[in-house]
Amino acid sequence: MIDLTGKRAFVTGGATGIGAAISRLFAARGAEVVFTALDATAATPFAQEIGARVIELDVSSVAATREAVLANGPFAILVNNAGIDQHAYFTHTDEAEWRRLLAVNLEAVFATTHAALPAMHMASYGRIINIASEAGRLGSRGGAVYAAAKGGVISFTRSIARENGRRGITANVVCPGPIDTPMLRGAVEAGGQKLLDAMTGATLAGRLGTPMEVAAAVAFLASKEAAFITGECLGVSGGMGCGA
Repeated sequence: MIDLTGKRAFVTGGATGIGAAISRLFAARGAEVVFTALDATAATPFAQEIGARVIELDVSSVAATREAVLANGPFAILVNNAGIDQHAYFTHTDEAEWRRLLAVNLEAVFATTHAALPAMHMASYGRIINIASEAGRLGSRGGAVYAAAKGGVISFTRSIARENGRRGITANVVCPGPIDTPMLRGAVEAGGQKLLDAMTGATLAGRLGTPMEVAAAVAFLASKEAAFITGECLGVSGGMGCGA
């Protein structure tokens, strides 16, 4: 069983969906979890339930995100999970939307990593796990900027792995496919049964994944058992990346 006892973990967007599953599993495996939420008051009951601490943070602010890591660290484990999606063809989007998508999905990853790495260097230990998306590897019709941001997360993570591999620090990416989360349900509500059928049909498994299935992969990459795994991109997508 994965044991994270004594490890301090920082999880962005840790109150709902995949982030909540990660926070819950980390806490259950002994980690001291600090997670972020847009509304800390609303997330407090969940934090109390799992024995974690929640801080209110909008990760679209680079300065606030960096300060959140510095003020609450040091952390042995960093999970960048917070994200927002897009459901429109590129020609129907505008610059304000581009900036918001890039700020939350990509620049926030820069900010947390920049703040967390010095302490990891001092400890000669660290686990960085960034949640991207299969869209970042395969592209996304109706989500061009989102896919671009997630593709950037993948390349950034591999670069961080190269820069820090000799310091006891690993950096890996998990790429979920269609996972049954509030974000996905919002997309299905807008796109209807046809969209849901397309999502499940794109997987070899023929179904939606669960947040806990993603969390299990993240917990493994955060563990000592994964010490020789870095710079990798793990799809948790029911085989979507295999060309279903």
